[in-house]
Amino acid sequence: MFDTAANAYRKFVVRWVAAACRTAWLVVAASLLLMAASVTYLAGNIRINTATTDMLSKDLPFRQHARALSAAFPQFTDNILVVIDAANPDIAEDAAIALAERLRRNPELFGSVYDLEGSEFFRRNGLLYLDVDKLYDLSDRLAEAQPFLGTLWRDPSLRGFVHMLELAIDESLKSTGEAPIELTRVLDALAEVAEAQAAGAFGQLSWQRLMSGGDSDAVERRRFLLIQPTLNFESLQPASEAIEAIRELFGELEMDQAHGVTVRLTGSAALAQEELKSVETGMRLAGILSLALVMGLLTIGLRSARLVFATLATLIVGLVLVTAFAIAALGSLNLISVAFAVLFIGLSVDFGIHFGMRFQEELEHAADSQAALERAGEAVGGPMTLCAVSASIAFYSFLPTDYVGLAELGLIAGTGMFIALIANVTLLPALLSLLWVGPRAGRPVARGDGNGSKVQAFITGQCRPICWAALALGIAAATMATSARFDFDPLNLKDSQTESVSTLLDLMGDSRTNPYSIEILAADLSAATALAAKLDQLPAVDHTATLASYVPGEQNEKLDVITSMALFLAPAFAAASGGEAISAEERLQVFRRLKVRIRGLAEESKRPLEQRAAARLSTALSVLSDDDKLAEFERRLLAGLSGRFVQLRQSLMAEPVTIETLPQTVRERQIAVDGRARVEVFPMQNLREVAALEEFVRSVRTVAPEAIGSPVVILEAGNAVLTALFQAAAIAVGAIMVLLFLVLGRLGDMALVFVPLVLAAAMTVASSAALGLPFNLANVIVLPLLFGLGVAGGIHLVTREREERRNRHAGGVLVTSTPRAVVFSALTTIGSFGSIALSSHPGTSSMGVLLTVSISLTLASTLIFLPALMVVIADRRPPAAEGTAS
Repeated sequence: MFDTAANAYRKFVVRWVAAACRTAWLVVAASLLLMAASVTYLAGNIRINTATTDMLSKDLPFRQHARALSAAFPQFTDNILVVIDAANPDIAEDAAIALAERLRRNPELFGSVYDLEGSEFFRRNGLLYLDVDKLYDLSDRLAEAQPFLGTLWRDPSLRGFVHMLELAIDESLKSTGEAPIELTRVLDALAEVAEAQAAGAFGQLSWQRLMSGGDSDAVERRRFLLIQPTLNFESLQPASEAIEAIRELFGELEMDQAHGVTVRLTGSAALAQEELKSVETGMRLAGILSLALVMGLLTIGLRSARLVFATLATLIVGLVLVTAFAIAALGSLNLISVAFAVLFIGLSVDFGIHFGMRFQEELEHAADSQAALERAGEAVGGPMTLCAVSASIAFYSFLPTDYVGLAELGLIAGTGMFIALIANVTLLPALLSLLWVGPRAGRPVARGDGNGSKVQAFITGQCRPICWAALALGIAAATMATSARFDFDPLNLKDSQTESVSTLLDLMGDSRTNPYSIEILAADLSAATALAAKLDQLPAVDHTATLASYVPGEQNEKLDVITSMALFLAPAFAAASGGEAISAEERLQVFRRLKVRIRGLAEESKRPLEQRAAARLSTALSVLSDDDKLAEFERRLLAGLSGRFVQLRQSLMAEPVTIETLPQTVRERQIAVDGRARVEVFPMQNLREVAALEEFVRSVRTVAPEAIGSPVVILEAGNAVLTALFQAAAIAVGAIMVLLFLVLGRLGDMALVFVPLVLAAAMTVASSAALGLPFNLANVIVLPLLFGLGVAGGIHLVTREREERRNRHAGGVLVTSTPRAVVFSALTTIGSFGSIALSSHPGTSSMGVLLTVSISLTLASTLIFLPALMVVIADRRPPAAEGTAS
């Protein structure tokens, strides 16, 4: 029955190829029309979805929880987080306020701009969020500095500053104990500014640091703005307009390192934007390199310009058609399915190579090129179809799984196999019939000469040692494969060199800014507060946050301190601020006076540290002479003063804070419209370690089973992908084995095809462990594909061996054109996958590396182990079995 079906199919392919040759111009014209229509459709419809969570089924429980959270708090989706790091807190604060003000001028583009620290509420009540001890300390410092602040308030110029400093110097020289203010710190701060100016570097006095009496840490020098821009989903890069506009504002506001500011963008919208750029750049490079490698290998392998042209033309038409199918069927590509193009290039060319090389071989015996084309179709049409079906099974094996990302790639690539098959038995022979490749054009290799017979002789003579060596290698690989690991974290699939990812990694280093937090929806605020109290007791939890966390504690005592501060600072701010503008001449006189007083302090001070600081400042000031330098020095000293005065005066008007008085922008980020309350849970440890992540998620889920957030998504997504991998591998292996048995008709031949693949699979997993290249959300497709793609070489060799035995040809399969076609097919596939490995996007790159390794190992196993195994089995097979038809 199988023989009858196989013969009928061979005749069908012959008639199909003959029809394509007879109507060659019509076939070419129809192909061009289809391609033109597809290009037109793609121009207006192609999309790429960069959301990694969308690569998993929306029906998974954790995806349902995530959607519920997003629906309750939509303001946390599609955000851009602006991270402002500055040389001192004054610069960070002023830069954030200036940028927020400019962003709010364009609500159509930038939507909402969230800046809690810069809000009127926080500037008025910010002192309530300090610890009581720190607030008392600040109050004491401001009380000591009150006279000096008053001087600067009345005259915020170099003149007023020097007058303030003279008062401080007089007080210090008169005092026998500790200086009434920390004059040493002030002198050192001034010296730093002067030294930076002399060196041509940035330097600006921090008034906030002087008032607080301590050095600022990185957190105090960092500010955040959270933007939810209007995205343009008609564009391939929806956030590009907003991001470009934000960066233009950076330039206009002089927010750069030359002005003491470093600004970076991260957040979901920025991450998606840069990931899309990374993927596009990588896949564009991969596509170009893949085509270049394929052209080179085709030229070497086919040795016919016309045959190379026909193969490439068929490839391009098929690639455009499969791309149009992908967008029509799915609406968009995802971060994994974008690799379909390179996969298609490598796999479609396989068909072209096998057809073309068999065509060249048949030219030796056929009367003309059309007869050679028909005989080539008859010989390889069946194996090509079997390879297409096997490959499509491997791709389609992900369709029943929850891994939507690979399922979509599987749908595209699996369907692409049939498009490639149809194109290579329709358009390719039509083009060849028009190009009229004659018998001498392809320079066919005669049977039995060249290296094939030498290799065949070697393998025949060493067949058993080769099989024993393969067995030992398989056992060793299986042992090493147990060390392979799976990387759950999708962040590792992103390019760490991009700004958005490197910034995110930086934020993860501090529990106060770690974005890897767990979120929980509670019934209301009371339930959220109670839940947070339980979670705070867990060792894996650093702290929690609810709306109640925004209500400061010990308010009565703090308000008393603030009231006291307002009373003793009132005289300092009683007079009008301003004063006469200082002239260049007066600035020079004031500066000379300053130098004299500092030099005198260095000589007269009885305090060693103060004396040393004064001497340092005196030296630093000596290089500042002309008016331009003095004006610049004045600006560096006083640039941050005005903002700090405004901030200080506002903070003295604090009022009691309750849940009801919190700003609406804060409330709506913690309480949903339906009253449900949000609980944030922050980890104690760095969750880049899998063990820490698993412990954090497990601990929180013991208290709140419906917890969601990045750590939960990472863990659950990894588990879903592993489950999908095993399901897909089982489906692919089982279905391909059944297919091979049905078509080949013998368990022995099915084993011949499959055993080398099992060896290659074991060596691939072992290579993953040896190379330190873990499996991840992107490259897990390797193992199912290894069976789907690797089976092609085995099918061609086994069916050709059966044909050779049936026709009583001597010499073995390795002296025919088939192994040469297998080699060049594999090399083109390796070239295609190798080009993916050069991508800067780690996800696609890792997929390319492992696919390259797996196909290389499959090629070696197919061309060395399989022929040796066939010789061993042939020696044991009764002569009657040799004649069984394929």
